[in-house]
Amino acid sequence: MKPASVMSVGVVTPAARAHGSLRPFSIPFGEIVVIAAAGSLAWIVDEHPLSLLPVAPWHFSWVSFIGVGFGLLWFCRGLRRTPAATRPTIARRVCFLGGLALIYVVVLTEFEYFTQHMFFLNRVQHAVLHHLGPFLIALSWPVDTMARGVPAPVLRCCRMPLVRRAVGIARQPVVAFLLFEGLLAFWLIPAVAYRAMLDWPLYEIMNASMVVDGFLFWFLVLDPRPAPPAPIGFFPRLMLAFLVIFPQIGIGTAIGLVQHDLYPAFALCGRVFQSIGPLADQEIGGLVIWVPTGMMSALASLVIMRRMFIHEDHMKRSLA
Repeated sequence: MKPASVMSVGVVTPAARAHGSLRPFSIPFGEIVVIAAAGSLAWIVDEHPLSLLPVAPWHFSWVSFIGVGFGLLWFCRGLRRTPAATRPTIARRVCFLGGLALIYVVVLTEFEYFTQHMFFLNRVQHAVLHHLGPFLIALSWPVDTMARGVPAPVLRCCRMPLVRRAVGIARQPVVAFLLFEGLLAFWLIPAVAYRAMLDWPLYEIMNASMVVDGFLFWFLVLDPRPAPPAPIGFFPRLMLAFLVIFPQIGIGTAIGLVQHDLYPAFALCGRVFQSIGPLADQEIGGLVIWVPTGMMSALASLVIMRRMFIHEDHMKRSLA
C-alpha cells in the first residue's frame, strides 16, 4: 500500500522527504530542460556565433550554465512548493535573483570577452563571482526554499557524512578566512594568472573555485540564525567580515603600486581599451580588489550587527 505521506505521482510531501519515503523513480523534467537548453546554446555559440545577442555567451561554459540554470530551477521549484505563509519576502527573492543574474552576466555574456582582455575588468568579474553574487544570494538565505526544490538524490548526497564533514571544516572561522583570502591571492600570482588566462579548463576551475569559496564564506558570515544552529556566533561572524578587508587592501595596493606589467597575458591577448596601458590597468584593478570588496565587508558588518542586536533584545524579552 502506498505510504500516506506520498500524495500523487511526482509530488512528495515534507514528511515523506524527512523520512525518506520517496518515490523510487521520478523524471527530472526541469533538469532535462536546462541540460537541453545548454546543449542548444552551446551548438549555436559554436556554429552561429555572429547571430547571437550580447547577452549570449562569448565562449560557452557548461559548468557555468548548468550551475546558474539548476540554481534558478531549484529556487523556483522550491518557491512553488513552499507554503505561502513561509515563502521568502519579495526583497529576499530580488536578492537571490539579482545575485544569480550578476553571476550570469560576468561568465555567460560577451562581458567575459572583455574580462580576458583587460585586467581591471577581470577583477570586476572576480569581485562579482567571489563577493557580490554570493553575498546577495546568501543575504536572501534560500536554504530552506532550495531544499524543497532540489532532487532527492542530490539532497541525499549533500547530507552524506563526508560532505557534511568537509563543509564543516571549510566553515571553521580560521579555515574560512584563509580560504577566502588565500584563493584570491593565489589566482593573482602572476605566473598562475598567466596560465589561467591562456588555458580554458584552468580558467573554468579558477572561476568555479571563486564562486564556491564565495558561497562558503558568505553563507557562514550572513547566516541569520543564532548559534546554535548556526556554526558560529554573531561576534565571530562580525570579526570575519571585518578582518577580510585588510589583506585585500594590501593586495590591491601592492598591485597598484608596481611599476611594471605583472600580467602580460592581457597584452598578449590584446587590450580592448588601447588608451589604458598596463600600469593604469593594474592601478584600476588594484582599486577594484579592495574598494568595492571592502564596501561589501562593511555592509555585511552592519547586517550582522543589526541581527546581533535584534537577537539580544529577543533574549532579554524572553528572560523578562
